[in-house]
Amino acid sequence: MSQSLKGKKIAILVANGFEEVEMTKPREALKNAGAITHIISPVIPEKNKVLSWHNHNWSNTYNVDVHLEEADHSDYDALLLPGGVMNPDTLRLYSKAIDFIKKIGNANKPIAAICHGPWTLINAELVKGKTVTSWPSLQIDLHNAGANWVDQKVVVDGQLVTSRKPDDIPAFNDAMIELFAK
Repeated sequence: MSQSLKGKKIAILVANGFEEVEMTKPREALKNAGAITHIISPVIPEKNKVLSWHNHNWSNTYNVDVHLEEADHSDYDALLLPGGVMNPDTLRLYSKAIDFIKKIGNANKPIAAICHGPWTLINAELVKGKTVTSWPSLQIDLHNAGANWVDQKVVVDGQLVTSRKPDDIPAFNDAMIELFAK
């Protein structure tokens, strides 16, 4: 299993305010499985850093590998969408972010979204007819977008793997790696 993603390139799309552990723990699992990960963000290119959120406070900064304006969906085998309330809410306002997600989805590449991450999947029109989970406050939004929302640690439906919260990360990571390895 440790090399099941060897050579695969995984995009991690985030804006300031992503939930730190929802990026760092899945990213670590991806790297341990042999994947190459790139943090992609619409943050100001000159700063080239994105700021995380942890325990209701700003936390660490992370280097942005590829600015969203320069990101090409065809360069990646899969996509990780961490949560945090601010992160997906900000990304939903960037048409380039939604376009990037939509192109990954339309290419039938796997997408993993945790907590509030599925919010962006709504805007990318990728949840209709899918069974998904998320942080509970997204339940009605996902239902209104045509998804079947369930309260489970992790849900895999086709190319999507979704999860509810940081406590579910171990199950999320296992399902994400299994889906990304296919």
